[in-house]
Amino acid sequence: MTHWIRYAEGGVPGFGRLEGTQIDVYSGDMFGSRQPTGKTLALDAVVVLTPTAAGKMIALWNNFRALAAKLDNPVPSEPLYFIKGNSSYLATGQTIRMPKSYGGKVVFEGELGIVIGKTCRAVCEAEAQRNIFGYTCINDVTAVDILNRDSTFAQWTRAKSFDTFGVFGPVVATDLDPMQLSIRTVLDDRERQNYPVSDMVFPPARLVSLISQDMTLDPGDVIACGTSIGVGSMKPGSTVAVSIDGIGTLVNRFE
Repeated sequence: MTHWIRYAEGGVPGFGRLEGTQIDVYSGDMFGSRQPTGKTLALDAVVVLTPTAAGKMIALWNNFRALAAKLDNPVPSEPLYFIKGNSSYLATGQTIRMPKSYGGKVVFEGELGIVIGKTCRAVCEAEAQRNIFGYTCINDVTAVDILNRDSTFAQWTRAKSFDTFGVFGPVVATDLDPMQLSIRTVLDDRERQNYPVSDMVFPPARLVSLISQDMTLDPGDVIACGTSIGVGSMKPGSTVAVSIDGIGTLVNRFE
């Protein structure tokens, strides 16, 4: 298993392999030709960035059976998804901000994220699996009161794309079986979510295959696999942590 991380040192971005609290610095392209430089950096000496500069983040709705049953929603026959604006991206350790234009409820959604490693378009499941670079943690933050405020139009993009609402990281982990993982979300030291990836309606390779029939997926793009039971609101001053064994913990304060 390898943990890839992006960082900024003196304002200059870079990437490398995270080994404990040390980064082995690489040059080149994380998703293409890359070479170790021999340089190392202490994790606490850099600013951690989102683990990929994703061109787009695609996010799933109603992709876990337990939550579908709780909400009395039918299990979908195809992936139901929206796109979060890339201006919403936020790294671990940074602050999620309440939008100045909004005063309603803001909720956390702990999720598994798929990171694409190769350009893929209309691929089968077997090929889709080969195009998955790795996995990351996601907090799909939502201004939930906006979603259905207008009865004529569900505002998924707006509700989920405010600045700082696309939270993911801290790393991309490769060479692990996502179906053996569980997602745990802790709000202010209280566990709020703990659910298995195996309950997913459309598992990762199938998701990549099906979405690639609709649009081209590029290296670095992220697919948020959807969430399950336990989603809840955050109060200003609270801290939310999304943990996935084998990947790490995504920690952010909400103000």
